[in-house]
Amino acid sequence: MAHNLEIVNGQAQMAYRGSAGTPWHRLGTAVGDDLTPQEMMEAAGLNWEVRKVPTFIEIDGNKIATGTNSLIRTSDNTILAPSVGDDWNPVQNAEAFDFFTEFVSSGDMIMDTAGSLREGRIVWALADVQESFEIFGGDKVQGYLLFSNPHQYGKSIDIKFVVERVVCNNTLVVALNEKGQPGVRVSHRSIFDPAEVKRILGIGHRKLEMFEQAAKTLGDKKYTDYDFERFLVKVFGKSTKDNKTLSRTGQQALEIVNSQPGAEFRPGSWWNAYNAVTYLTDHELGRSDDTRMASAWFGTNAKKKIDALNLAIEFAEAA
Repeated sequence: MAHNLEIVNGQAQMAYRGSAGTPWHRLGTAVGDDLTPQEMMEAAGLNWEVRKVPTFIEIDGNKIATGTNSLIRTSDNTILAPSVGDDWNPVQNAEAFDFFTEFVSSGDMIMDTAGSLREGRIVWALADVQESFEIFGGDKVQGYLLFSNPHQYGKSIDIKFVVERVVCNNTLVVALNEKGQPGVRVSHRSIFDPAEVKRILGIGHRKLEMFEQAAKTLGDKKYTDYDFERFLVKVFGKSTKDNKTLSRTGQQALEIVNSQPGAEFRPGSWWNAYNAVTYLTDHELGRSDDTRMASAWFGTNAKKKIDALNLAIEFAEAA
């Protein structure tokens, strides 16, 4: 199986909190609950740095500067980005993990997972914020903070809240801040300021409380078959074959809505409709488990889940 997870000398570059269970792909290093962010970084094999080096072309035996730089990993000289400008500011892995230090030291968070994807081009750290809620008589939702640090041209640092529906391990991006975005993005063309990011992010109870209210709204409203199909068309698009309304993925979501894990908590509700999308993207689509994870957290499926949440709320409020 092809892995998005980076494999070095046969070892997956990932660490995970063993008490929280084995991850999707059963790879990586199990660690305890008491690691500092720096210790988690070490356990995941991420204690390396990146630096910009000037690039050259050779013409008739002469080296001529191109005016651009390559981003390399200093541990093995792997080229992570072949061309970045002078104004591109790399953020070291140590800086990303230091972001969590004060929260872990105060006991507000526990480091949960960390790892490297796509040969080091995306590094992530995930912390359990130790906030959760339970709705509908046993449907538990747990909150996390996800920090992705891309060593890749065109990608921004992305810090956002995600929540996990425990019954099915669906990750649900919290798209409920002032601008409707999933968190805070910082361009590599600006200087990373952790204090300012924390201020904008507004780390606290409010995010999870907002999501709890949204979940309750979705769970209290029933969908009609007609509106559910309209919802799936908006999320997954229309079919391009056989004059069918639903695309193949939309049809899959329709088929699992009443059989997905947790369907028994609010059958026929917009909460189930929304989670048909999140379960499909997290557990069914894609070539492998970690391919699905990469897309669900950082790729097209992350945005799809945000769109699905906003759409489900619109349909529920109109019901």
